[in-house]
Amino acid sequence: MNKEILMVVDVVSNEKGVGKEIIFEAIEAALASATKKRHREDIEVRVAIDRNTGDYDTFRQWEIVEDELEIVEFPDHQIRFSDASEDNKAIKVGDFIEEPMDSVEFGRIAAQTAKQVIVQKVREAERNQVVEAYQDRVGEMVGGIVKRVERSGVIVDLGSNAEALISREEMIPREAVRPGDRLRAYLKDVRSEPRGPQLFLSRTAPELLIELFKIEVPEINEGMIEIISGARDPGSRAKIAVKANDPRIDPIGACVGMRGSRVQAVSNELGGERVDIILWDDNPAQFVINAMAPAEVASILVDEDSNIMEVAVDEENLSQAIGRGGQNVRLASELSGWILNVMSVQQADEKSEKESQVLSEMFKDHLGVDEEVANILVQEGFSSIEEVAYVPDNEMLGIEEFDESLVKEIRDRARDVILTRAIVSEEKLMDTQPAEDLLSLDGMSDALAYELAGKGIITAEDLAEQAVDDLLEIEGMDEETAGKLIMTARIPWFEAEDEKNAGSATDV
Repeated sequence: MNKEILMVVDVVSNEKGVGKEIIFEAIEAALASATKKRHREDIEVRVAIDRNTGDYDTFRQWEIVEDELEIVEFPDHQIRFSDASEDNKAIKVGDFIEEPMDSVEFGRIAAQTAKQVIVQKVREAERNQVVEAYQDRVGEMVGGIVKRVERSGVIVDLGSNAEALISREEMIPREAVRPGDRLRAYLKDVRSEPRGPQLFLSRTAPELLIELFKIEVPEINEGMIEIISGARDPGSRAKIAVKANDPRIDPIGACVGMRGSRVQAVSNELGGERVDIILWDDNPAQFVINAMAPAEVASILVDEDSNIMEVAVDEENLSQAIGRGGQNVRLASELSGWILNVMSVQQADEKSEKESQVLSEMFKDHLGVDEEVANILVQEGFSSIEEVAYVPDNEMLGIEEFDESLVKEIRDRARDVILTRAIVSEEKLMDTQPAEDLLSLDGMSDALAYELAGKGIITAEDLAEQAVDDLLEIEGMDEETAGKLIMTARIPWFEAEDEKNAGSATDV
């Protein structure tokens, strides 16, 4: 029987590609389980197999528990520390003591318990091997054969007992997939789980598009061409941004290939997805202009603070620039990382004229300048009183129509406006007096009461109606303090409710 153990270990290990130690441990667990069943007691058993000869010994175990326990919960496999330490002074609570016992024969259980345990252990080992093999490959493209198509998605056989799931959400829309088809996909995630799929693939990720081009275009792997970003409307259209690290290379031509062979190979892999190859530019505005292709951009306005660009195109190109269902502008936005607002040249002119008129009127009213000076400020890009007041002198002196005295006068007026605003704001704050019940509220300081009054919270009743989030706008306020203040202000509500309930009870 001992030789049979060694034979089983060799056969299973070779067939499943699992380490022999895992099979030995499985057989030990099976023999221990069979021993426990034979004794029909709640005992703990350990079996030790000699890895060279196949001989094995069986031991009954007791766990060492504290003396303070009034009752030993499991007397068949637990023993008090004082009882166990009589023979072994080195043991401690939580250790195990054991004694030899009769072993069961391996042959009698090989067809049942051992087989079940071995199969389970082998499956666990195989799943662990899959995770170990792929956990460092997240972010790569992998290929496999469709094993089956389920309601939840497509199961792909990657070989070496590795299976992966492409969920319905990660499949290209309307893509016909049948068992036996060969697919490439992007390895999106690896999760070690006891059941179900562990490898998760995507056919819709922009990274898959980039990986496919790396295969088709040798210049990318050689470092002569770099793919900066990609954007996809899976199954319909995609854009990639490329740049040449070698000035002798045409990055777009290299990615397109002879007669479009390279880009066509990528498109075929993605179910006919049409791919636009865009030349990357370190100037964000020029990059967006390139990304809007095939539509031609007439003008572009950049708002760096809001990360927005307003793109103007001729009326006849407007529908092409936006694309069906907004597809073109959406892909260009994802590719560039900017929020893009597309409009016709006429709409852009009207919007610009209206904004310029508003700014011009503002400068005229607040700075006391004539229309000509106000229009010059607008044309030079000034959009606030603060910019006029604090922009470096040389920028304003660089305006052709302005001399030094005019610049000084305009800047002095702008600073006066800012100072006046601050004074008015302070006076309004001081004019708003908090009510006495707010000032006398437990936990309220005078400074906080005046700040609350400046925000329209004048009485304790006003404070009681607030939410914690409303008070967090005040500098230095935390959730705990805000909550206590509000609950203190609500005490009269609770007292009134108690009186009402007491009156109802008296009437009854």
